[in-house]
Amino acid sequence: MKKETLLDLIQVNPYSSTSKYLQIVNAVLREIEKGTIRAGDNMPSINELSIELDIARDTVERGYKQLRQLGVIKAVPRRGYFIENTEFRRPLKLFLLFNKLSTPKKQVYDALVHALDDNAAIDFYIYNNDFHLFKNLLSGNKDPYTHYVIIPHFIDSGERAYEIIDMIPKEKLILLDKLLPEVKGPYGAVYIDYENDIYHALTAALEHLVKYHTIKLIFPDNSYYPREIKKGFAHFCQDNAFSYRIINNIENEPIKQGEVYINMIEEDLVTLIEKIQPTSLKIGTQVGIISYNETPFKRVILDGITTISSDFYEMGILTAQAILSGSTERQKVPFKLTLRPSL
Repeated sequence: MKKETLLDLIQVNPYSSTSKYLQIVNAVLREIEKGTIRAGDNMPSINELSIELDIARDTVERGYKQLRQLGVIKAVPRRGYFIENTEFRRPLKLFLLFNKLSTPKKQVYDALVHALDDNAAIDFYIYNNDFHLFKNLLSGNKDPYTHYVIIPHFIDSGERAYEIIDMIPKEKLILLDKLLPEVKGPYGAVYIDYENDIYHALTAALEHLVKYHTIKLIFPDNSYYPREIKKGFAHFCQDNAFSYRIINNIENEPIKQGEVYINMIEEDLVTLIEKIQPTSLKIGTQVGIISYNETPFKRVILDGITTISSDFYEMGILTAQAILSGSTERQKVPFKLTLRPSL
């Protein structure tokens, strides 16, 4: 096969969140499986592919290094790179579709990739909570994937997302983070029980909460977080005789003694701290803070922010196990309270 043809076959997708060097690796392996690349074929030079794809030489070098480690290509002096082994097969091909790439979602991705090791080729996409982009990415992808791993969170217009997801063969589907009751059939899932998780986490913090009289949940109108969180929060407050409010905008909320604030998004945590600091109120005794989702900086800011959080690394591990075992079980992700001086 001529170099020019190989140059046409090896492509990168600028809209994919998969690293470009991995896209090169995946493209070569995919064409080997199709039979369009054969043993003995010459690969484009690093310079040729770098210019053709308009990417850095280092990126192409990294892709070629990975292919060499897999035993697929070999470098020969004065001949360049050529295909040495076409017997290699990656048994798994994953279409990974996340709503966003936050710190917790990166933990899921890192754990999944680590657990699968070299057993899977992964195409990774982000749809930024946009249903139309979600629909286009799923509907427009014709590659033969063994698994579709999907996080279904939308800010709006996502009510009928299940219709798109239902088109995926159930033996290939794994839903992450959130279950969709409308999706029928035996598919795998690794999910968060939003309503019960917040209820039980606040119950675990009860002895620290009793010194406050009011709990406020900061839940922006445009949040993609499931409404089940609000239900679990209200249920806890009612069962334990706390005054409570669900507020949409912390900017306009007066800070008062005896109140605890639970934030969902990082921006609201920053705004909340900025509003408390000019007051004489002491965080952890006169006003409390609980933050959703554990991240490294919450361990150190203000001597530590109390968090309630799913174990996102474990979510990635459980997902990898479900893929490798072919499981169609629905597995709940561990959720825990981490107490720190802010409460």
